[in-house]
Amino acid sequence: MPMLIDPNRPIYLQIMEEIKKRAVRGQYPPGSQLPSVREMAPEMGVNPNTIARVYSELEREGFVLTRRGQGSYITEDAHRIEWEREILTGAAVKRFVEEVTALDLQNGHRRELLEMIARNLSLNK
Repeated sequence: MPMLIDPNRPIYLQIMEEIKKRAVRGQYPPGSQLPSVREMAPEMGVNPNTIARVYSELEREGFVLTRRGQGSYITEDAHRIEWEREILTGAAVKRFVEEVTALDLQNGHRRELLEMIARNLSLNK
């Protein structure tokens, strides 16, 4: 199923983020081979050239290693994957804070919202 694309952000960046999220969640374990460009393109609902760019950018960042003729692999460096988890978490918190700030909630409502989030997170464990 193609992923949902935000028209306000470059597609290749969104796909890079999705691959990183999958690695952080363990869907792509350290050292595992990523699907080929031609396999990943329909999964993400994009042109193979976009996936080739994504893999190239991930390699440039050190998150993926490409072995000529063998494919692309998630880094085996657990610290690098954990560091990416922290970056993704920070970005999610920033987006959330921006959205809540835009709602101009009073402190009481903010507190209730945080309590609701804490309850939902504990239910999802």
